[in-house]
Amino acid sequence: MNKLQFGTLREVFDSYDSLTECAKRVKRRACRPQILVPMALAVSLANVAAQTRAVAPPPAVQDHLRKAEQYLQANDPDSAEREFHAVLALDPKNAEAYSNLGVIAFSRHDCQSASKDFRQALASDPSLTKTQALLGICEKKLGDPAARALLEKSFPKLKEKQLRMQVGMELASLYDQQGDPGGTAAVMRTLVNLDPDNVDVLFMAQRVYFELADNTLNKLAILAPGSARMQQVIAEHLVNEADLTGAIEHYRKALQVDPRVSGVHFELGEAILETARADAGTEAQAQQEFETAVAVEGDTAKIECEFADIAFLQSKQDEAFAHYQRAIQLEPNEVQAQMGLAKLLLQDRPQEAVKYLRMAVESEPLNESAHYQLAQAYRRLQVPEMAQKEMHLFQEIKAAKDQVEALYRQMKRPTPSRNGEELPDKQPSEPAPPIKEQP
Repeated sequence: MNKLQFGTLREVFDSYDSLTECAKRVKRRACRPQILVPMALAVSLANVAAQTRAVAPPPAVQDHLRKAEQYLQANDPDSAEREFHAVLALDPKNAEAYSNLGVIAFSRHDCQSASKDFRQALASDPSLTKTQALLGICEKKLGDPAARALLEKSFPKLKEKQLRMQVGMELASLYDQQGDPGGTAAVMRTLVNLDPDNVDVLFMAQRVYFELADNTLNKLAILAPGSARMQQVIAEHLVNEADLTGAIEHYRKALQVDPRVSGVHFELGEAILETARADAGTEAQAQQEFETAVAVEGDTAKIECEFADIAFLQSKQDEAFAHYQRAIQLEPNEVQAQMGLAKLLLQDRPQEAVKYLRMAVESEPLNESAHYQLAQAYRRLQVPEMAQKEMHLFQEIKAAKDQVEALYRQMKRPTPSRNGEELPDKQPSEPAPPIKEQP
């Protein structure tokens, strides 16, 4: 675990994609996704030629192709166009010439001419993936129904990032226009993975994800308004609005409809336990719901973590430690268990706490609480440079999340939850001096 040493917030962001999860929460407005700016002459002669030259053409044809390439490199597409036509005079089925003529027409936003040239190229060589992709883009702009099949066929095969991004955005836009939110979401997931920092992709993705969630919620409300699942959805929304009392009421309504509905006992127990932090008398109720969840659905790492939290609230640290260890056995990457074990170990066994905190940071690099606790552990171990580094990361991550929360407040939406330990209201601007352990 020690090999994971983040030095800057940029390194953390590069290793983790949680901001795209935040983007999914933004409310979608009634408008269609935007597509990327159409490419200029980005697919050059060299790019297209690479997919077409299976056999060396005759010398005269090679000479015209070479001249055309030189003209394109000199940003003289008119002269290059003449050379490609000269190629076709000698070799009427030359796929390379047709492909490049199509690219030149495409760069001029002449999709009618480009489509004609791309079709001629594919008639000579149907395997030209880039040509197929560009034809799909043109056909979409022209409103031809054949565009969908062309884009679907070429999108998974493309290797060039820029062209694949363009084709993906066009395909996602087409799916959206045709009322296929599932297809749109699938393409956007691929694009987010391909370029996770692309603002246009994130903007469109959050719209698509939110619309998909809205559509499924509307369908659930129409088909089963009195169902246990509908009550569960209402409860979850109330949790997001910090109305735990209302959420508990609707979780209990869900169980009245269906006492064995999956997930509700656990979520009800979570809500009760959250209120138990202010009212210790409700801990037993939360314990009962978690035990029922185990009986109905089986044990899980998350349930074991909740048992551990209850034991910790009751000052039963040994019992809490055993439950956290059980959670790790069930799910080695369970961050709540990693953080819980670190919390119990930090005072007397900081070196072991570091091990679990490093695991938590590897699982969730943007977990500011893990970085903060790691800074405390390094102080206890008298490693001030590592303590300062972790504190710096904590402060940067916290500032970034505070900025996200401010944006959410402007949109009057619940802010994304932060996993991990509660943090002090104020943090020191500089790390405190290392703690000297007593022998």
